[in-house]
Amino acid sequence: MSAVARTAAQPPAAPPGPGPDRGGRRLPRGLHPLAWWIWALALATAVSRTANPLLLFLVLAVLGYVVTARRTTAPWARGFKYYLYLALTVVAIRVIFRAVFATGITPHDHFLFALPHIPTPDWYAGIQLGGPVSLEAVLSSATDGLRLACMLCCIGAANTLANPKRALRVLPGALYELGVAVTVAISVAPQLVQSVQRVSRARKLRAGRTRGLGALRGIVVPVLEDALERSLRLAAAMDSRGYGRAGTATRTSRRITGALMLLGMCGLCAGAYGLLDATAPAFLGLPAMSVGAALCVAGLRLGGRRVTRTTYRPDPWRAAEWLVAGSGVLSAVLLFANLGYDPAQLNPTFYPLTWPELPLVPTSAILLAGAAGFLAPPPAATHRTDPKAGTA
Repeated sequence: MSAVARTAAQPPAAPPGPGPDRGGRRLPRGLHPLAWWIWALALATAVSRTANPLLLFLVLAVLGYVVTARRTTAPWARGFKYYLYLALTVVAIRVIFRAVFATGITPHDHFLFALPHIPTPDWYAGIQLGGPVSLEAVLSSATDGLRLACMLCCIGAANTLANPKRALRVLPGALYELGVAVTVAISVAPQLVQSVQRVSRARKLRAGRTRGLGALRGIVVPVLEDALERSLRLAAAMDSRGYGRAGTATRTSRRITGALMLLGMCGLCAGAYGLLDATAPAFLGLPAMSVGAALCVAGLRLGGRRVTRTTYRPDPWRAAEWLVAGSGVLSAVLLFANLGYDPAQLNPTFYPLTWPELPLVPTSAILLAGAAGFLAPPPAATHRTDPKAGTA
């Protein structure tokens, strides 16, 4: 067979780029950043509903699994561990405050230790500094801190999984004038993670201490300076290209947009209060939140008409985005619906000290949110050309 015939018989080479996953069903691609933010915020909303430590630890396990399975190789995608450190700090601060500002113990509490009592003036009555600390008080404060820590980890998971630069492209047109400030606010956390990693690598190449409190001063100042400088440089570049220009809206249109947004935010706040407070009137729950969301959407659409912009390679919204966002929203709905379980199981008491129960429906709801780890497509890997490879 001639060389030309052999060449024609061979199949064409696969184009460079991401290939199918191991199952051969889905191509690696980046999920829409809005889907990750909806999933994370919905899971944070579900966390605000419970103080059960077993469910909170399950949320942390779900976040760790999803982040490990679907994060990319970008530098800002390796910063989830810093949010875990921040979560541990929040729990420790909450326990320390509860121990210092003691509220006393009852004869049925389990005594742990006693701090020196500091006398307070008469006008400071009602607050006691120091005194006996019980096991029930420590566990109760640790659970409260753990709930806030889980919310912070949800935001950290969104920052880790969603590309911050791609998230700016889906910013509503009504918020176009605030784009520079939003850019700085969103990009500070990823830039901070990159700066910490870069400064740590640079310090390892130099002689001196790279760990402990002695190295803290040499790390904090360069990290903060570098992160803010890079964020401001990005904002200046966007400003020089016209990002955030005023547009052509009339004064009447701006007033109507502002009124709709203000009323919508008031409705959202009232709806959130109604959902969190069981004694609030019924109209302050889902009805107020629905009306507020509708007003906000109307204000965003009206304000976005005055801005005309194009998008290069817009992020697609496909079935995977619907599944990921829906899994988070459905988990929050199940925890707020109070169907199939006792609402008291979400907020167990430590007085008297008992082991908390693990209700089936909330557990299933949180595990449903963890399904985003395999519902989302695998992240696109970075393909590099091997310099040692020869040419045909």
